[in-house]
Amino acid sequence: MPDLEKNKKNVIAFYEMMFNDCRPAEAISIFVGETYTQHNPHVGDGKQAFIDYFERMAAEYPGKRVDIKRAFADGDHVILHCHQIWPDGLEYAGIDIFRLNKEGKIIEHWDVLQEVPSQSQNDNGMF
Repeated sequence: MPDLEKNKKNVIAFYEMMFNDCRPAEAISIFVGETYTQHNPHVGDGKQAFIDYFERMAAEYPGKRVDIKRAFADGDHVILHCHQIWPDGLEYAGIDIFRLNKEGKIIEHWDVLQEVPSQSQNDNGMF
């Protein structure tokens, strides 16, 4: 049976390290399993493609950050609901889905992003 709390903590630590701390290679070495399958069409498959993409992103967008609003664990999956804040005022609402192996290491990733609009038809917010 997966340790759901451990899996959530590992995914959150991974996301904070690779995105906010701009240390994707270290995040991969600590939190990712033997293989890493990527479903985001903008990022190549595998560990090195992930590192290359996020090192380039850190260099091109200094000051970018993500705030994790909530995390859910179910079986071998962890889902994060995140607020991405980019330079020049661009913001996204994101859902990231991670699959982990029996050791609690990340082995697969999917995501869906939506730009936070300047106006909304309701006052509820996206988070």
